[in-house]
Formats: sequence, C-alpha cells, structure tokens
Amino acid sequence: MAQRAGLVAVVGAPNAGKSTLVNALVGQKVAIVSPKAQTTRTRLMGIALLGETQVLLVDTPGIFEPRRRLDRAMNAAVWEGAKDADAIALVVDAAKGFNRALEQIVQRIAERREPKILVLNKVDITKKDDLLALIAGMNQRVDFTDTFMVSATTGDGVADLKAALAARMPEGPWLFPEDQVSDATDRMMAAEVTREQLYLKLHAELPYASAIETEKYEERKDGSVAIHQQILVGRPTQKAIVLGKGGTMIRQIGEAARTELAELLGRKVHLFLHVKVKPDWEEDRGLYREIGLDWVE
Repeated sequence: MAQRAGLVAVVGAPNAGKSTLVNALVGQKVAIVSPKAQTTRTRLMGIALLGETQVLLVDTPGIFEPRRRLDRAMNAAVWEGAKDADAIALVVDAAKGFNRALEQIVQRIAERREPKILVLNKVDITKKDDLLALIAGMNQRVDFTDTFMVSATTGDGVADLKAALAARMPEGPWLFPEDQVSDATDRMMAAEVTREQLYLKLHAELPYASAIETEKYEERKDGSVAIHQQILVGRPTQKAIVLGKGGTMIRQIGEAARTELAELLGRKVHLFLHVKVKPDWEEDRGLYREIGLDWVE
C-alpha cells in the first residue's frame, strides 16, 4: 500500500477542545491543555499515524477578537497554519452552541477552498436535540464535506474522525520519521509544559500577562538535561502570586513541570525557574520568535 501524508488545520473558538482533540488523535500529549481559554498560543503540529498514512495536525490558537499585539500574532498563526492544508477541521464546542465567536470563524472559512470538516466536540455533555439543531445550522452556513460528533475527553468518535482524515490525505512519502509525534523542539515543549503548569496551579489568579522564556537548554554528559527558564510577568503583584508564600507556589509549578518533562523527554530533568517582572514583554520581538509566533504590526 502506498504511503500518504497531508496536513489538517484544526481551527475553532477558544476552549473548543482543539488541543485535547489533537492529543487524542496523535495518541499522546503534544499540545498543552488548560481549562483557561486561549491556552494555545502558537502553531503546533501533532503527527498522527494510521496504517501507511501520516496526518499532520496543526493545532492553532483559538480565534477571538484581537485586542493586543499578542492577540493579533495568535490570530495570524491560525491562518498561517491553515495555509496549504489538505483539509480544515472546525472544532465546535457543542455544549456552547452557535455564538458570536463561532460566527466570525464560519465567515472566514466559508470562502476557503479546502475541504472543510465539522467536528462537534463535547457531545457527551450536550442534549441530542441541541446537537441536531447545531448540525443543521452549521451545514446551512458552510459546505462541510463531513460532520463528526466526538468527545475528545472520553475518546468517543475519535477513531472514526481519524480514519476519515487519513482517507483524505494525498498519496506521497511521509514528511516526518515514524517515531516523531510533533514538530515542536524539546526546548519549545519545555516552555509549553511549564506554562501549562502555571495556568493549572494558579487558575484565575494569573491572567494571560505571562510568558515562559528559556534562557538555557543544556545537555549534560550523564544524559540528563538542565533547563533554565524565566517566567515573565507584567507587574510585581503577579510576581508575588507566582512565587507564593515563601516560594511555595513556584516550587509546586517547578516540580510538576519537571516530572512531566522527564516523562516526555525520557530522561532526568533539572529545571530552574526564575520570575522576572517585564511590563513590556509583549513588545519583545525575540520572545515572539522563542514561542513560535510571527511579529505582527
């Protein structure tokens, strides 16, 4: 059987479950997940395999109304990720139904020429009548080639979606080695894992005025890796929140991130975290390169 390989752009509103779905399709974690909206900031590719087919899944930031330079850069990453895609998968939070955020996305993708697939996520917590009405309404607005109902959390429907995506991929050699699950570098994944723990530990206490900058990523002779990261925040009060009383919070964040990184990288990890107040970090071109975003005027 001939090899197949192609690219699927996974788009949707914030918190639709795109990253959870990409992880489920790949079969392991490649994108960070958080209850907070807009967790994904950059264009990150997960690589799913099915038989002789390689499906490159571009997990894009959730599309929303941009207010800051970072917002504009994140939205630009969405459409850059969709460029040259063999299919676009629109992931919709079925429990939320149709809303203004979804309307904006629908308007953008309706005019695109790529095959479009509707993926209704979180169907396990959505009433059947609401699902049927949402499917009818969405298909009136966009010419979807297929509609799938899934729960990325439980895995229901994910195998059928994966098979359908694989069937749409064109014939051609694989673009990545068989054992590679993401195009993200270890350095980038390390920053993403720490950022995820920052969100999970602090919940609503810390807004999105934070970023992770990797100062040093050093391979040691004993096979371990030493990672030095700066947590950038906008105000001294935010620094105090990240540190916690007596440094307890940053130790918890560091321990959780270190444990997960050791599992992801398959080696011992020495993680050193520092918190720095940098009010204008969103205007740092170098940091945008570090987190994989283009500078947008």
